Formats: sequence, C-alpha cells, structure tokens
Amino acid sequence: MALCRPSMGLSASLAKPSTLLPRQTRRSLQDIAITRTGKPIIRLSGGRSSLGGHTVTVFGATGFLGRYVVNRFAQAGCTVVVPFREEMAKRHLKVSGDLGRVVFLEMDLRNTASIEESVRHSDIVFNLIGRDYPTKNFDLEDVHVEGTHRIANAVAKYDVDRFIHVSSHSAHPQSTSEFYKTKYYSERIAREIFPETTIVRPAPMFGFEDRLLHHLASATNVITSNHMLERFRPVHAIDVGEALEKIGLDDSTAGQTFELYGPKEYSMKDIHELVDREILKKRRHINIPKAILAPSMGLLNKVLWWVISSKDQVEREFIDQFIDKNAKTFVDLGIEPGEISNFTYKYLHAYRSAAYYDLPPMTEKEKREEKKYLHVLDDQ
Repeated sequence: MALCRPSMGLSASLAKPSTLLPRQTRRSLQDIAITRTGKPIIRLSGGRSSLGGHTVTVFGATGFLGRYVVNRFAQAGCTVVVPFREEMAKRHLKVSGDLGRVVFLEMDLRNTASIEESVRHSDIVFNLIGRDYPTKNFDLEDVHVEGTHRIANAVAKYDVDRFIHVSSHSAHPQSTSEFYKTKYYSERIAREIFPETTIVRPAPMFGFEDRLLHHLASATNVITSNHMLERFRPVHAIDVGEALEKIGLDDSTAGQTFELYGPKEYSMKDIHELVDREILKKRRHINIPKAILAPSMGLLNKVLWWVISSKDQVEREFIDQFIDKNAKTFVDLGIEPGEISNFTYKYLHAYRSAAYYDLPPMTEKEKREEKKYLHVLDDQ
C-alpha cells in the first residue's frame, strides 16, 4: 500500500524561507563563567526571572545594608540564601527576587551546623553581620569576632569561591571604641582562616532606613556629647550595594581591601544643619559630658530591652573617621559615589509639616489680593 506524499511543489515551498517574513537571527544571551575553584556558572543578561547565575548567601541581610545587596543579586536572577533569626524581620526580602529565588534558612550565630547549611551550596558569601551595641545575649566580641570565626570556618570548609567580609571604617586594634577594635580583629580572623577574603570598610551610610539623617531629624534625638564635632565622609547605601555586587562578581578583588567613603568630609554638626534646613525645623541638642553620659547610657543599655544607645556609641562620637590610604576605593570599581547634600530632600521631606499650617496669618492686604481671584464671595 503506497503512502501518500506531499507534492514536490508544496515541499519545495515549505523548504524555502518566506520572503514576506523578516529573518529572525537567534543570538545567545548566556555565558559560562568559571569560578576560582573551577565551578561553572551560567551568567545571564536577563532580569529577575532568569534561570541561572550565582548562589549567594548574605549573612545580616535583614539589616540596613543587607536589603540592597539582596535586591541587586535577586534582580539579576541569582539564587539568594538569607539566613535569619527573627521571622518578622525578613518578610520584606521575599519580593526582592522571583518565586523561589530568595531562600530563607533559620540560623543561629552560635550554631555551627546552621551556618554551614547556609553556605554549603553557595559560591559567593557576604558577611554583613554587625552590632552597634551589646545585649544580654551577645556582646560586640560575640558578634564580630566569634561570629566571623564560625562563618569563615564554614566558608573554608566548603571552599566557597568568594567571601566578602564587611567591616567598618576606623577599624584599629588600639581604638578606644570596642566596636572599632572588634571589627579590626574580625578582619584578622577572616583573613587567617580564608586568605582570599575581601575586606570592605564602608563609611557611615545614609539611605531610606539609615541611622544618620533620620536620627538627626527625629524629635527624640536631643542628647550629644562631643558638640557634634566628629568628622567623617558619609556614603550612599545604594552606592555601597552596587560596589559589593561588583566586588562579588569580580574574582580579581579576592584578597583585597576596599575603603568605601563619600566624596566630601563633614562634621556631624554640618550634617545636622543640612537636616534642619531640609525639614524646616530647628532641632536643639543638649551636650552632656562624656564622663556623665557614657556610664549612664551603659546602665540604660543593660536595663532597657529596646534600643536607646550604649557607652561605646558615646565613645565613637569622639573618634574621627580613619581611612587606610593603601586600600582601594570606589574609583577602582568605576563608581562615582553620591554626595549627601543631593539626597537630603529625598529622604527627609516626610519630616516637614504641611506648609499651609506653617505660614503666618494673612495680612489685610493679602486678603484683598486673594478676593480678586474668588468667584463666590462669603457674603452671598
């Protein structure tokens, strides 16, 4: 029984590309990148719905800087692992990436198994964990030194390709501030355990949830100790997030140290004046000597369960920012950092009162001028 075959004319017409339809050229948008340890990574130029890319663990993702790092990698289609302690503190990160791209793992800084589980599948690990003040469960050494020791050991155990440890500006072993001192020792421990660690020291950051602009604009911020004379170079948190993304994706930055600071130096008093001009109010501050304020804050920090201040935060008011001239900066990453005075309105306009209620009562002349433009008079 013969099979029916299409005619040669029809098959020939199907074989020929149609001259009426535009020719579509297919080009590949993906690239294979080989990591430091020889692991192949599919890097895509797509967005949050891309399949492929790096697996990134961000310790301290629920903090101020962490959300910017998670957002940048998740928007690029990477799988982001977010270790967390508090259930309610990580909810906002879920929508940073596509469905299933942001993975949450419960972690405790004293539980080595939970830390290892957070990094065992990752090729980039960020340590953003930090504490401004001691608590009854964790002091500064527990968080900065012991915590970094456990994370670095886990990174070395699974030979993770990149480990970026975010420290702090002014980190020094002889610092009078316990915060800066423990941050310095955390850098030493990270490098001893994992020599390819990249150290990043950001200056005081400003942004949507910062503790700089919003702290100065708050009506409850009335106490200071050094007449607001400490000097530093504030940096935009969005610029720091972009820098961390570039550092994580560039293997040539392994083992290097970066100082990330803004283009201009300010005193706290200068920034206070910027804030006052922006919010159209005059925030007054009471200066209390360090000999009185420091022990008082230390006592309140132990008694109160909510955040107020600490003895070490008072000490830091007397320390100007120290910059390591041998470290690399934004220039080496091709980033131009933003200047704080260009962003004060963006972050502080909500502190302004309604302009109508701040205006003085209209004079008789102003009332007469206003009636010229009214179509309905009050006496009708």
